[in-house]
Amino acid sequence: MSKRIALTFILILMAAVVFAADKSDAQPQPKGKLTKVESKTVCMVNEQAMGKDQIAVTVDGKTYYGCCEMCKKTLAENAEKRVAIDPISGNKVDKATAIIAAQEDGRVFYFENEENLTKYNAKAEITVTK
Repeated sequence: MSKRIALTFILILMAAVVFAADKSDAQPQPKGKLTKVESKTVCMVNEQAMGKDQIAVTVDGKTYYGCCEMCKKTLAENAEKRVAIDPISGNKVDKATAIIAAQEDGRVFYFENEENLTKYNAKAEITVTK
């Protein structure tokens, strides 16, 4: 009986380690100072500033943008792809109404308001100057 208990304990411990290590729900964090970009130049599925106007997708009277037909379909059908997490407040933000800013590599982040983007950039500047 003790082998069975030990094996069960090991399996539970392994499951806990795997669960704790799963970062799939973790939100990427911005790196460096961000530059505000127009929403129509962003693929909201790939989270990239594309440098040119993207395909508009209207859902419930709001406009989202994708870079291709697959992204267009994803935005139309998957409500989770139409929201993001504000890196400052941690609140969910509708991508159609968010303030969007890109880091140097084009990766975009969504903010609920200008104030949060300003707070983020002030924090990023302090980090760079240290």
